[in-house]
Amino acid sequence: MTNQIRRASISIESNISEGCGRNGDKEFNRFLNIAQGSACEVKCQILIARDLGYLDNSKSQLLTDKINEISRMINALIQKLKANS
Repeated sequence: MTNQIRRASISIESNISEGCGRNGDKEFNRFLNIAQGSACEVKCQILIARDLGYLDNSKSQLLTDKINEISRMINALIQKLKANS
């Protein structure tokens, strides 16, 4: 589970970075959506870890709040790209 969370977390920033290096907003948007999916995966893994007792409620809430903030930032960037096109 730890490895899965790490891979999904790294996928978020990797997809944002790769999309930024692509040609045009359409490609960037595609990679942002992939990053958003990875953020959802991290959130799911945090909830599973909490439900299985690997994380206490306070740590789970802290991590969930952080991934929700990241997800909101990605979504804001997606909306900005849509508004500019």
